Amino acid sequence: MLQFDDLRQQYLKTNLQIAELDGYVDYKKLKKILKEKELLISTSGFWEDKDNSKKILTEIKTTKSKIDRFEGLKEASEELEVMFELAEENPNEEALGEIFSKLTSFEKDLSAFKIETLLTGEYDLNNAILTFHAGAGGTESEDWVQMLYRMYSMWCSDHKFKVKVLDCLAGDECGIKSISILVQGTNAYGFLKAEMGVHRLVRISPFDSSGRRHTSFASLETLPELDESCEIKIDEKDIKINTFRASGAGGQHINKTDSAVRITHLKTGIVTSCQNERSQHQNKEVAMKMLISKLIKIKEKEHLERIEDIKGNQAEIAWGSQIRSYVFMPYTLVKDHRTGFETGNISAVMNGDLDGFIMEYLKKFGSDI
Repeated sequence: MLQFDDLRQQYLKTNLQIAELDGYVDYKKLKKILKEKELLISTSGFWEDKDNSKKILTEIKTTKSKIDRFEGLKEASEELEVMFELAEENPNEEALGEIFSKLTSFEKDLSAFKIETLLTGEYDLNNAILTFHAGAGGTESEDWVQMLYRMYSMWCSDHKFKVKVLDCLAGDECGIKSISILVQGTNAYGFLKAEMGVHRLVRISPFDSSGRRHTSFASLETLPELDESCEIKIDEKDIKINTFRASGAGGQHINKTDSAVRITHLKTGIVTSCQNERSQHQNKEVAMKMLISKLIKIKEKEHLERIEDIKGNQAEIAWGSQIRSYVFMPYTLVKDHRTGFETGNISAVMNGDLDGFIMEYLKKFGSDI
C-alpha cells in the first residue's frame, strides 16, 4: 500500500534523529551525572546550605527530565516499530490512522526535545517576562501589538505554558500600546529569549478607508524572571515609586484603590510597572522583580562587573534591530532576518507556529543571547 510505504519512510527518516539526539544529550553521561548528584543529597550538611541544596535539586530535576524525555522518545519509537509490523501483516484503515496519529505525536515531541537540548544558558530554565511596545504609527502599531500578544499566547498554550498579564495599557481607539506578561513553565525564557527585538508588519490596513498598504513596528523585550536567590541590591534612594489606579480587568478593586505600582530607576531611567496583582504590595514586588531582571540583563550584555556601572537610558532593551518581517500583502511571507528562516504560511505563524523560527535561532546562536 502506497500510504503504508509513505508512513514507513516518514518514520524511518524521523527515527534517524534519535541517534543524532543521543550525540547532543549523551544519555549515558546524563545517567552518571544524575546518580552522582542524587548521592550528594545524603551527604552530611547538604541541607544546611540552602542556596547550594536548591541549586543541586534543580539540576537533579532538570537532568531527570532530560533522561525521562529521551527514554520516552525511544519507547515511542519502539511502539511505532511494532505498530508497523502488525499493520504490514494486516493492513487496514484503522491501523494506518493509529500509526499516523502516533507518528505525528512522536515527531512533535521529538522536535520539542531537540529545541530543549540547545538550552544551556544560565537562566534558560526560568519563567519569562515579555513586554510588547507599539512603535510609531498609532492605531496601526497598537493593533499589531495585540496581534503579537495573541500569537505568543497561542504558542504558550500549545507548549503548556501559563500566561499571566502583569501590566497593560490599552490603545486610544483599539489594540494595545504596551503589555507585560509572565510566561510560567520550565525553559520558558530559554525558548522566548530568541524573540527579543523589533517585529515588522506589512499589510493592507483595516483602518485605512483607501485600502493602502501600511508598515507597522512593535518591539518585544524578553527577560528571565529571577527569584529571591538572586543577590542584587537596589538602593532605595535610586528608585522612585509611584502608585496609581489600575485600569482594566483584575477584580473589584480595579479603579477603586491606588493599587498599581510604577518603579523608576533614577540612574538609568528604566521604568517597570505592574497593576494586575490583587494588592499594592504584590504589584510592587512584581515590578521590582522586573527591574532587577532588566538591570541584570543589561549588566551581562554590557559585560559590566557591577550593576552600579550601568549608565543612561538603555534604548536597546526596548528597541533592537529588526529581527523579523510579517508580510500579508502583496504576498504572504514571514522571514527572520537573522537566520534567513522563512515560511509562506503566515496564518499558521499568527496562530502560534513559531518553533521553526526558535529552533533555527537557537541552532545558530545557542546560549549567546
